[in-house]
Amino acid sequence: MDTGEFKKVILVTGANGQLGSELRQIAANFPSFNFLFTTREGLPLDNTEALINFFEKQQVHYCINCAAYTAVDKAEEEKELVFLINSEAVGALASVCSDHQTKLIHISTDYVYDGSRNEPLKEEYAVAPLNVYGWSKLRGEELILNRYPSSLIIRTSWVYSSFGNNFVKTILRLCNERDKLNVINDQFGSPTYAADLAGVIMKFIEEAELNKDHSGIVNYCNGGATSWYEFALAIKSLTGSGCEIFPIPASQYKTAATRPAYSILDTTKIRAMLNLEIPFWKDSVERCIKTLRK
Repeated sequence: MDTGEFKKVILVTGANGQLGSELRQIAANFPSFNFLFTTREGLPLDNTEALINFFEKQQVHYCINCAAYTAVDKAEEEKELVFLINSEAVGALASVCSDHQTKLIHISTDYVYDGSRNEPLKEEYAVAPLNVYGWSKLRGEELILNRYPSSLIIRTSWVYSSFGNNFVKTILRLCNERDKLNVINDQFGSPTYAADLAGVIMKFIEEAELNKDHSGIVNYCNGGATSWYEFALAIKSLTGSGCEIFPIPASQYKTAATRPAYSILDTTKIRAMLNLEIPFWKDSVERCIKTLRK
């Protein structure tokens, strides 16, 4: 007979990505929960039958959906696959979570905005993605809100981590390999350390356990704002690299997908919800680089 303590189950999809890996790092800090970390191989979200079977066999109280197709430029060529993963599969997950009364926390993106405003973007502002990836993520949001309105959607931006491939690790590598770099200086946003976002997600779950359940769309990113160029300079300065970094306009760096010129997220709503103090972006970059150097 099992006399062990009952623990609620938190399912983390996309467990090998940046955010999933950060959640795995902090899971031990939350011993009152059992965590299930799944990858596409273990739980293919685009296989509805497999999804239903999984939820029928395993009671899940919270689902943190970190799974996504995130190759923004490649998405322009693989539209069908992108919408399958970021939209249809997300809609199916919302339906299954609704059927099982599993709280769904889904990660979305600043790329749902078109970048035409010059003020921090609030959740209720009009959305009009500029690329296939952004459209697929927006469609995923719409399906979630239609099928399971009590879900929580967190829009975030410029995510980096000590795990996976990201801007911070790319700049660190290029500063070691090259004497000079050109980096775009006319696209503005707020970097987000995935470790900070992971902590915020767990704060939402802790609030839900206290019957302070939150739903709808919220923005989260680190404090302050920057350009890719200034972001790169900050990374360089933290390493003491002698690599020279030069600013260039986006027009000189052609990519398959158009990106918003301005996607700084307004975090007023989430700060009020959670009584949250959000770290300044440079401080979080410094912590990430220290982690990479351990």
